[in-house]
Amino acid sequence: MRISRVDERGGSRLNFIIVIAIIGVIAYVCYQVIPVLYNAYLFKDLMQRNVDAAAALGNPPKWVSDQLTKSAPEYGIPSDALITPSQQDNRVQVHVQFTKPIEFPGYTYTYEFDHTVKSTAFLTVK
Repeated sequence: MRISRVDERGGSRLNFIIVIAIIGVIAYVCYQVIPVLYNAYLFKDLMQRNVDAAAALGNPPKWVSDQLTKSAPEYGIPSDALITPSQQDNRVQVHVQFTKPIEFPGYTYTYEFDHTVKSTAFLTVK
């Protein structure tokens, strides 16, 4: 007693192709997005280190802006990034804002970076 399953032939191949296509799309999106997010994370860390160094060494807020502008190409930061240093309550503060387009086939995602850091209070020079 054999049951013919002719109409089910190829079903697993189609499912396999669909799964591989979905995995491929996810891998491509990660390939495009992860480097941008990683560089933004590293740039946030650099911002914090620079404001802490400026506060500890007594450098003016302009020094932080100059250091970040010099380091921007290493982190993929666009040249039109808005870097605004300031000093409030004996603490150095810097605000960086920029947008970076991430291109996909048929769609362009605009990553918006808008981050502010302050130096820690115990490093300030009185």
